[in-house]
Amino acid sequence: MIRNSLFSVFFFIGIIIISIIFLPALLLPKKITLLGGKLMGYWTEVCLNIFLSVKIVIKGKENIITDQKFFIASSHQSMFETFYLQTVFNSPVYILKKELLRIPIFGWYLKKIGSISINRNKVSRDNLGFFKDILRTTNSSDRPLIIFPQGTRVLPEERPPFKKGATRIYQELNITCQPVAVNSGYVWPKNGRKNAHKTITVSILTPINAGMDKENFLQILESKIYNELNILN
Repeated sequence: MIRNSLFSVFFFIGIIIISIIFLPALLLPKKITLLGGKLMGYWTEVCLNIFLSVKIVIKGKENIITDQKFFIASSHQSMFETFYLQTVFNSPVYILKKELLRIPIFGWYLKKIGSISINRNKVSRDNLGFFKDILRTTNSSDRPLIIFPQGTRVLPEERPPFKKGATRIYQELNITCQPVAVNSGYVWPKNGRKNAHKTITVSILTPINAGMDKENFLQILESKIYNELNILN
């Protein structure tokens, strides 16, 4: 219990301090703001290591795509991957709930770094242009888009079917997909206390090339990620 409290206090204080330090970056080039995001990712690792004695292992670094545009499809079990994957890949572009952009300071950062927002479960004029925003962002930047095809954080044992929106993104972008499996829920679950003395593995899987039939793509993506999570468990 003490470990959990210390982790939460120092983690969030650190995030707040980093946010304040980088406030001037909102008036500077975007790459400066992105540096603050990476710093938050490294701070996440430091806090996990110091207060919970958690080790982070990156598996499959050789699979990281370096010679072409791609998007990342990652499993989602905790807040961990939203912070830490910024240190593994080149400052990914996140798709997030529109409400997050309204948070003072933090929302300003999300806008500055080019995050793409969507109103979930609602048909609106903004949502109709959602895929145009994704295509425009991907074509104009060397930063990869990142999606969480499970749709929300899930428990480590849960295996919900992937959302079909992932296939639309795959078809619209027509670029390679980089699957990633992360077993962070065993350390940092979406609810309840965090667990010490464990290992979080970020497993970077072999890419899925563009041009596949959308049903086959979704089946292969889901199979790759869930099979890897079964191994990591």
